Amino acid sequence: MTLSNTELKKGTIFQMDGVPYKVIDYSQKVVGRGGSIVNVKIKSLIDGKVMEKTVKSSESIERAEVNSLNVQYLYNDGTKFYFMNLDNYDQFEVLREDIEEQVDYLKEGDKVTAQFFNDQLIGIELPKTIALEVTYAESVVKGDTTSNVLKDATLETGKIIKVPAFVKTGDVIKINTETGTYLERVK
Repeated sequence: MTLSNTELKKGTIFQMDGVPYKVIDYSQKVVGRGGSIVNVKIKSLIDGKVMEKTVKSSESIERAEVNSLNVQYLYNDGTKFYFMNLDNYDQFEVLREDIEEQVDYLKEGDKVTAQFFNDQLIGIELPKTIALEVTYAESVVKGDTTSNVLKDATLETGKIIKVPAFVKTGDVIKINTETGTYLERVK
């Protein structure tokens, strides 16, 4: 199945030369006589390399056949992360470097989506937002609370992010997994 250049929206997965790519940024420029040129920033789902590509309206792009499985994150031993297929309870392992961007958001028991291309794992897809507990947050100096002061907070997964001054140790906060930024405190 082919895609037109205007279907290459952010998040679309396609293949080029047998390699699956994911669109991470998209911009379109309409040119004379009804044509359009699309500039995309794409990321290889095999080796993680990012590159920019210009796609003309006359080009056809092949959609990548990616299979998604609902899986549960079990545990890790530092170099390997272990997951279980929720459909048949088979377990499989993934090397840390293959999911380096996602490891700071994984906690034991989380349900995520594993993506496969030609029976090869190409990535773990996290929910857009997740809730994590703050295990350490610096104290705020009295008087610093009137402006938008941000401070470092360590989350239960070990990730350190910037949070507003009112967030304290023990709070559960919602985080955007695409940007790694604080969204809100969970009530």
